This record gives sequence, C-alpha cells and structure tokens, in this order.
Amino acid sequence: MSNKATLAQKKKSLTPKLRFKEFTSSWETKKLGDLSDISKLAGYEYTKHIVYSDTGKIIALRALNIKRNGLDLRDVKYIDSSDLTKLNRSKLYIGDLMFTYIGANIGDVALINENERFYLAPNVARIRADKARMDYYFIHQYFNIPSFLNQEISRFIASSSQPALSMESIRKFEVSIPTLPEQQKIASFLSAVDEKIQQLTRKKELLEQYKKGVMQQFFSGKLRFKDENAKPYPKWHWKNGNELFDSISDKNHNSDLPILAITQDQGAVPRDMINYQMSVTDNSIASYKVVQKGDFIISLRSFQGGIEYSNYKGICSPAYNILRPCSEDVYSDFYRYYLKTSKYIMQLQRNLEGIRDGKMISYKYFSEIKLPFPSKDEQQKIAGFLTALDTKIEKVGAQIDKTQDFKKGLLQQMFV
Repeated sequence: MSNKATLAQKKKSLTPKLRFKEFTSSWETKKLGDLSDISKLAGYEYTKHIVYSDTGKIIALRALNIKRNGLDLRDVKYIDSSDLTKLNRSKLYIGDLMFTYIGANIGDVALINENERFYLAPNVARIRADKARMDYYFIHQYFNIPSFLNQEISRFIASSSQPALSMESIRKFEVSIPTLPEQQKIASFLSAVDEKIQQLTRKKELLEQYKKGVMQQFFSGKLRFKDENAKPYPKWHWKNGNELFDSISDKNHNSDLPILAITQDQGAVPRDMINYQMSVTDNSIASYKVVQKGDFIISLRSFQGGIEYSNYKGICSPAYNILRPCSEDVYSDFYRYYLKTSKYIMQLQRNLEGIRDGKMISYKYFSEIKLPFPSKDEQQKIAGFLTALDTKIEKVGAQIDKTQDFKKGLLQQMFV
C-alpha cells in the first residue's frame, strides 16, 4: 500500500461517523498531557495539613466518591477545620475531571460542576483541561467511552494485585480531538442529552418518594378511600398471619413447571429469566413445591429474601414455605405491598431476635404477627393505586434506559 493510500486511510479513521455538517477537518490524535494539566496529591503534604470530620461544607473527594455517572456524595469526609491555605494545590474548580488511578474502581471519572466546595484527596487524579485547546465537557464524555478507557488503561497498567496508573501514564493517554469549536458543539449537544437523563432520573426519584409516602399513609390508616357512595369503608380489622394465609405444601406436579428463584428485588421468578444456574437432580425436583401466581414464599432464613410474591406458576425448593390466601377476601396484591413496609419488616425482625442458625422464618413466626384486614374493596383500591404508581415508575425507568442507550450510540458515532 502506498504512503498516500495509508495517509488517506488514517485520515478517514479520524473522521467520526456522525458529525455536524459545518465541520469537515480531520480530527487529530494528541497525548492527554499536551492538552491538560494532570496531577495528584503528595501523600505527606496532604496528610500534614488535613483534618477530617463527619460534618461540614467542604468535602475532600476520595476514590469512593467518583462514579461513572457523576459524584456519589453519600459517604463523604469534610475538611472545614483543615489549614486550607496549605492545600491550594488540591482545590477543585468547575471543569476539573476526577480520575481514579488505583484500585478496583480504576478508570472511574466524574466532573466537578461547582466551585468552593471540593478538594482533592489521595488516590484520585485531577485532569484540568487547557481551555484554549480542549473543552472539559468534551473530554469528560470521551472518558465515558468504555473502549477508550479499556484500551488506554491496558497499555500502562501495572501487573499486580493492586492495579495502578502513574501520572506519566495518564499523560500519555492518546485522545482524538477535533477543533475547539467542534468539541464545544459536541459537548453542548451531549450536555442536553445528559440533562434529559438527569430530569428523568429526578422524576423517577420523586415518584418513588411519593409512593413511599402514600404507602405510609395508607397502612397507618391516615389516608383512606371511600366507597362508590362517598362513604368511608368499614374500620380495619387486624388478624394473625395464619388467619389470612395457609401454609401450602403441594408437590403434585410432573416436574414440567419452571423452577423459581426467590429474589429480593424481583420476587419469585423463573430461573432462566435471571440466568440463575443451579444443577438439580430429577429426584430432588420431585420433592419441589408448587407455587401458584399470587402465592407468597417465605425463605427459611431472613437473609435469603424474607417474604416474596410470585407472579408466576412454578415450583421451588422444599426449603421454602409457601403462603396462599385463606379466602377470596384476602387480596394478594394488597399484601404484596404491605409485607414490604418497614413497619412489617421491623415486626418480623423483632420476632426473630435471639433465634440461632441464621434467624429462621417459619410459618409459626409469620402467624404470630398481626396483619391489617380491610374490606376487599378497599384492599383492591389501595393495591390498584400503588400498582398504577409502579407502572409510572417503570415507564420513567424505561425512558431513562432508552435515553442512556441513545447516548451510548452517540458516543460510538460522534467520537473516533
């Protein structure tokens, strides 16, 4: 192949698939260190002047606070009482990119979006873009491309049980960039997509908070529905668990039903839906119990999932206790929500205190706890209201997933 053809191919490879029509020049490959200032804290200099506390306003960002989807500030250390005049090198500003260069989370990045609040902590590198040559939001998006990070980290990573990158290695990262105006146009476009994701995420959080609040109102009796004549429903009765649910041990099956996995996040679901692999013999399957849609499953030990609802007919291990409504007046969907309330879980835990061997949950212990027993009409109204909220939450979650997938596609096509 001629040199001319090689150059043409290289130029083509530095042109993204998706591009704003006003830009035509080829992108250039540069070393990250030529486009930004990359530094970390010297351990002794930092520890000499730092004072950590659990309260305050000024935060030292540690590796655990750096996540791909932004800063995680649930577990922070404050440094208000430190000698901040000695820590000027670690002060962070809008546009600084935080990069974890050591440990299991190596490669996680987050962007600083406010001044006067954050300082750098050990094990995190600061990448500060040369604003005349590189847009900080553009390079942040670049670092969110998995293929880029995987390739560059693998070039320099030390072969040890504790993976780590040196600052010199990070400076040698190769990035392909267009002119600054094109970087800014790309950054502005992706910023709008990120804002949409943030808005949807916030909407989902608010819906979840609202659901939690109305559940507390419903199950405390502070919020009640009325019947079709606008009259209050009858006063709630409270009954022991065994008055509302029977313990079922139905093994009448031909081993042709799906085997259910009992999970805390999805309830009882067919194993093949969650890629749950576990070999069982024909003899053991014969002893499995039949689960009907609308049944609840009590695991033997509290840490195995507690009380879970099944939307499926199937079979499960005989180690589990199956609960089934005693009568048609017990509406399973109502109890699907009630048995997940913090009030009920606390009662269950109190009944388990002092029990050895992993805190056994038996039908006996379940039966000792009283459960609310409203009229069936009110059970259905409460369950219907909460189910409608779940549907809204799921729809917003699907919108988030769709928008995130859209962004992934953009990152693959708008960068080279």
